[in-house]
Amino acid sequence: MVSPDHSHFTIASTFRLGGAALVAFMFIWTICSSFNATPIPPTTTTPTFTASFSHYDSPERNFYDDPKLSYSLGSSHPMKGWDEKRQEWLKQHPSFASGALTRIVMVTGSQPGPCKSPIGDHLLLKLFKNKVDYCRHHGIDIFYNNALLHPQMFFFWAKSAAVRATMLAHPEAEWIWWVDSDAAFTDMDFVLPLRRYDHHNMVVYGWDNVVREKHTWTGINAGVFLLRNSQWALDFLEVWASMGPQSPDYEKWGKTQNAFFKDKRYSVSDDQSGLIYLYLNEKWGEKIYVEEEYYFQGYWAVTVPTFENVTARYTEIERSVAALRRRHAEKVSEGYARVWDEQLKGKGSLRRPFVTHFTGCQPCSGDNNPIYSSKSCVDDLIKALTFADNQVLRNYGYMHRDINDPSIVNPLPFNYPA
Repeated sequence: MVSPDHSHFTIASTFRLGGAALVAFMFIWTICSSFNATPIPPTTTTPTFTASFSHYDSPERNFYDDPKLSYSLGSSHPMKGWDEKRQEWLKQHPSFASGALTRIVMVTGSQPGPCKSPIGDHLLLKLFKNKVDYCRHHGIDIFYNNALLHPQMFFFWAKSAAVRATMLAHPEAEWIWWVDSDAAFTDMDFVLPLRRYDHHNMVVYGWDNVVREKHTWTGINAGVFLLRNSQWALDFLEVWASMGPQSPDYEKWGKTQNAFFKDKRYSVSDDQSGLIYLYLNEKWGEKIYVEEEYYFQGYWAVTVPTFENVTARYTEIERSVAALRRRHAEKVSEGYARVWDEQLKGKGSLRRPFVTHFTGCQPCSGDNNPIYSSKSCVDDLIKALTFADNQVLRNYGYMHRDINDPSIVNPLPFNYPA
């Protein structure tokens, strides 16, 4: 009779020997195969993808195959028939058909070089993180540009070139959303009411009656705007940009704007004055929607002081609505945003300001408008970013204890804030 120990040794030895033989066989077979394999002929045909694959590019010709295509403003071959070309591209790429009418690409950016202010680059990074957080929350693509796409279109005029290039780079998007670098999202749940703008091609924030009655150059702000990806928008950008520093009519437009806007304090042509001037021209104005019902971009000196009271009201609502206290994955947050919408309906003053724009603060250069102190600009910017970050961190189980101090976070207990 074989002992248990001897039996174990025999079986194990058999497996080891068999395994070694199998490895040796596979090694020899692989070597032999490499010498006798039938070569695969090279192919010049386009790889076949399923149409549902989001990275699939149709082999059919489209506007990208036109050697005269230019992404630049002021091109000698301006884009024509863009609406039809976009539709044709979408037919060639059916995976983008679903949600096409509400798809947005956000564009933002900063100067090519480092900031002059010692904390400018740090603040721009935090501002960019804020935009990335909002875009991730809502499934929006974002393009951050820090190159001058037109060397003569500097400072506030640089946005026009970036927006136009983005329109051509993203035919799958219905809307291009420009957001200045010094603007912060302070309501992460808010969803743009795109259906409201069905009959318009541009959305700006301001006061229509003030602009029309007083012809003030501050009645509309050009720092945040939505532009429908359309032939209308391409044509509008060309006309708008014709008032910029690359144009031979730049000086003339400065004089025209100064004569038209009595409250304008400097003589050069600027993008905001140009936008309002075109808005008051019927040809363009009928397709521009001036949003006044929510803070599409709120003035920071007005919105930041409301944060404390708004937070208290939101906390009160959460205590009374159990569904809002439930922990959930970040990916499903928009469903909970709809619960908030129901609770806040008809209570506009209770709502967090959607976007807070730090106009006049110049966080990169530090050359803020002298009516504000540098300290107030920086302190309130940090406060706004931390206020927004608390809304993001909730989904990760944390919150900042004090929105004046972004360095400290606390873990949240279950069922907070019951």
